[in-house]
Amino acid sequence: MHGHGAGSPTSKVLRISLALTVAYIVLLVVAGIRAHSLALLSEAGHNLSDLLALLLSLAAVYLETRPPSATKTYGWHRAGVLAAFVNAASLVAVSFLIFYEAFRRLQNPEHVHAQTMMSVAAAGVLMNGVIAVLLYRSGHDVNIRSAFLHEIGDTVSTAAVIVGGWAILATGQYWIDPVLSVGIGVLILWSGFGIVRETLNILLEGTPRGVKLDLVEHAIREVEGVNDVHDLHVWSIGSETAALSCHIWIADIPPSASDRILRDVKQRLHEKFRIDHTTIQFEHIACEVANGCVMAADEEEHRHEH
Repeated sequence: MHGHGAGSPTSKVLRISLALTVAYIVLLVVAGIRAHSLALLSEAGHNLSDLLALLLSLAAVYLETRPPSATKTYGWHRAGVLAAFVNAASLVAVSFLIFYEAFRRLQNPEHVHAQTMMSVAAAGVLMNGVIAVLLYRSGHDVNIRSAFLHEIGDTVSTAAVIVGGWAILATGQYWIDPVLSVGIGVLILWSGFGIVRETLNILLEGTPRGVKLDLVEHAIREVEGVNDVHDLHVWSIGSETAALSCHIWIADIPPSASDRILRDVKQRLHEKFRIDHTTIQFEHIACEVANGCVMAADEEEHRHEH
């Protein structure tokens, strides 16, 4: 993360968003109880998960600015990824609670004050929309993006509450309220699973989103002087930082010649895949790859380039 310190625009946006979200949650709970609206209470649950998302994102913004150390050699880049994972998992839990309550309400519909629903939801659309725009402008890593998706989901679902309130007024059918809540729950579940999948891939050191390993290998092989590529790994240190390690087989040439190959490989990786953190090992003999790359003891003349 870059420029996301405690006094950065990103952290200021998160603090403003936190204050607005707390105020709106209180409004939703009070209005939801008075209006007997599960949709409004579902929105309160959705916004409560947003509050957690914003709190964790703010903590992650601070942690990610901490420098590397002897025990955290990559620094705290994955703090934001972990925060996003927890946020998304909380969304999934909230959605199932909404499904349970909606099923109970469908069996015994309650009288709902539609006017209250609509007025509170209108305020929510405005607030969530403003927060979403602020978050969108402040950053695009997975941590900020998870909070942004929370707010987009809130904006859409709150707008649906307005439509639901109008439908209740027009038809007098109170089952619309729990059905609307199910729709909100599905939206929460969808956004939550997407972030869970992406953050788990990063935490498990999977290939970064949008990077195909075979294309990376092909790009390296195209560099003049590269005879073979193996033991190739690409993973994410953080949501915006990819890393690569590999072994490259080259001819038995002097270091001055191999430096040119190294520069060309790094330039290609940067231009095509935005991969800048690399650990590349040159070898001039065939390497046993059955159990990792293990070279014979008397043939260990290879050099490590970083």
